[in-house]
Amino acid sequence: MTDSTESGLPPTVTGTVVTVGTFDGVHLGHIDVIRRLVARARVVGMPSLLLSFDPHPLEVVNPSAAPLLLTTNEEKLEVIAETGLDYFAIMPFNHALASYEAEQFVELILRRRFRMKELLIGHDHGFGHRRAGNVAVLKELGATDGFPVDVVDAVSAPDGQHVSSTSIRRAVAGGDLDRAAQSLGRRYSICGTVVAGNARGRQLGFATINLSPLSPRKLLPPEGVYAVMVQTPVGQFGGMLNLGPRPTFGDPEPSIEAHLFDVSRDFYGNRVRIDFVSFLRETRKFGSPDELVAQLGKDRENALISLTPFTRAVNLKGSMGTAHFTPSVA
Repeated sequence: MTDSTESGLPPTVTGTVVTVGTFDGVHLGHIDVIRRLVARARVVGMPSLLLSFDPHPLEVVNPSAAPLLLTTNEEKLEVIAETGLDYFAIMPFNHALASYEAEQFVELILRRRFRMKELLIGHDHGFGHRRAGNVAVLKELGATDGFPVDVVDAVSAPDGQHVSSTSIRRAVAGGDLDRAAQSLGRRYSICGTVVAGNARGRQLGFATINLSPLSPRKLLPPEGVYAVMVQTPVGQFGGMLNLGPRPTFGDPEPSIEAHLFDVSRDFYGNRVRIDFVSFLRETRKFGSPDELVAQLGKDRENALISLTPFTRAVNLKGSMGTAHFTPSVA
């Protein structure tokens, strides 16, 4: 491990209000924690700081149990940038860090490195060796070492279920996009860079943008055709997406390609975000390209119906703007 006093924080920052966790998904429960953190930091006149880890701790301590991720680090940053958080630190997670007892982690990492004066955590939080740093232990450490520990209760989705990354992963993997969206507070999404394809969609009259391969750690919904909203550097557009192989053309390799409605430009090299709105149908093999084209026309009609509430709510010709990411101090 590097010197525990090196955090990257400016020397003028002498104290912080901190929360710690993987924050995978940055769901409604996470947002509640961050907003409370930011509010408390403003009250006491100190910066707010979220400490997260990469890779996910389970990838180090128990790889077979490590979950696929709802959000990559870049996707986390995009969501967190809108919360008012002052600092977002991503710390490399390794076996040395995993071996720290809760007391060591608090003293060496939180207090010395990140200058923590107050700690705010979720109700089910645990860190340190074997997650021994639970709420009771942290409150005891806080009482001994003189730092307040505030605990945030669980948040429930509109359906009454407690929000958790585990339940959202289950919903996404099972194709229940509405349940996932309820807990996330937004539609489930993927981000990637647009690359050149084989132009087959353009030849069929349904030009597509193709995404470069995503991280193998990123969780994807089941293969199929979806209605989507696509965020681009020049605005937000409705569309339909094929996730999976292209069996009509004998291509078994999975791909992610989206046809954007009423768009006549390319986005090669641009980063885009694709929000999943609804499942339209399974991927299947058609007898000929003409049969596929006929089905794509039906897919477009069904997608437009699914997207109606979204296209009414946004100006499709508006600018996406530039995301201002919170500084990372790791």
